[in-house]
Amino acid sequence: MTNMLSSAVNRISSLLKKFQVTRLVTLVLVGVLILTTNTNIAQDRNTQAVTKKLDEVVHQDNSDRPKTIGEWEREGQETENAPGERVKRIAKESAEAVKDFGSLYPDTAKRSARDIDEK
Repeated sequence: MTNMLSSAVNRISSLLKKFQVTRLVTLVLVGVLILTTNTNIAQDRNTQAVTKKLDEVVHQDNSDRPKTIGEWEREGQETENAPGERVKRIAKESAEAVKDFGSLYPDTAKRSARDIDEK
């Protein structure tokens, strides 16, 4: 009688253990599937928003010179067979870049000096 009762308890406990392990594996797989699916959807939306915001920041000044690789490549294709025009554009864009950099420098120097004085 004790043997039979003990074997019944063992069978029931092994069934419960198998059920819990199966249930746990199923829950983990479903969770991974849901999380990865939602992450990709959210990531696509975030990527588009970040790309749009970055494009706005890059093009916030009124300079005519190219700022992205695509713009540089298009300009290079436009002047591919005209080396004189390419040199003119490079000179013009270099002058604009120096002018932009020069306009940033005084502000940076003032802020740096102020930081040094505060220390």
